Amino acid sequence: MGHILITGAGSGFGKEIAFRLAEQGHAVIAAVEIQPQIFALQQEAQKCGLSLSIEKLDITDPADRAKAWQWDVDILLNNAGISEGGSIIDIPAENLRKQFEVNVIGTILLTQGFAREMVKNKKGRIVFMSSVAGLTVDPFTGAYSASKHAIEAFAIALDKELKYFGIQIATINPGPFLTGFNDRMFETWKSWRNTPEDRVFDYSQLAFPHEQFDPEEVITTTLSVLTGKTKRYRNLVPAQMEKDTEKQISHVWDKLQNNPEGGAKDPLVQKAYQIRPGTPA
Repeated sequence: MGHILITGAGSGFGKEIAFRLAEQGHAVIAAVEIQPQIFALQQEAQKCGLSLSIEKLDITDPADRAKAWQWDVDILLNNAGISEGGSIIDIPAENLRKQFEVNVIGTILLTQGFAREMVKNKKGRIVFMSSVAGLTVDPFTGAYSASKHAIEAFAIALDKELKYFGIQIATINPGPFLTGFNDRMFETWKSWRNTPEDRVFDYSQLAFPHEQFDPEEVITTTLSVLTGKTKRYRNLVPAQMEKDTEKQISHVWDKLQNNPEGGAKDPLVQKAYQIRPGTPA
């Protein structure tokens, strides 16, 4: 039996999922982006009495990807990702490129090598940690949402292409969960190399415009998908967001263009100015 590989396992969902799988006795490779994360994770795993492999894997590095393809992996969780917040008209080019280089290009290139091996072996499971943002879009999350929309397209294509070989594909689509990831997305402007005076929005006044849930449901859902307990292709969490998400997706068919004379702010733009970072649901 091959390993379950978790990318982006240095923190957040990835780390917790890797630890829970190891706790259940699965063979796990927890992949982290940079070398210093290995020692920190090893120390934490030892304290918890867990046995798992911890490897450096920067998914944007061709050499790291080639090294990873030598590992014995039956199940891949593409969890590594970054989030760039801000209006589409203000985000610098280098930040836009990095958003796609990590979330889309690095993820898909890594997947290619493992998928080829799975095709040879006629078995395997590839799971993408997508987002509800891969299905809908909020103001100031356009770059991140676009990267997750791209992942959704790649996942659906792969699902159809690899059906004949028996390879299983699934997506996890978390809504807003309180891990720090969403709030950090609204702080990336601090490292932008453009001129603040040229920006349309004052990002010091904005915060992630949603109350956020406890992460436990994402972790348990992902464990069910990885271990084959659930066979659903798309797994949106929390489940109570499904109806509202479907409504948002269908709403675009009836939507009219904006009033050329302007008008009230979009409700979520307004909320971004009013909500405090890290507001729990």
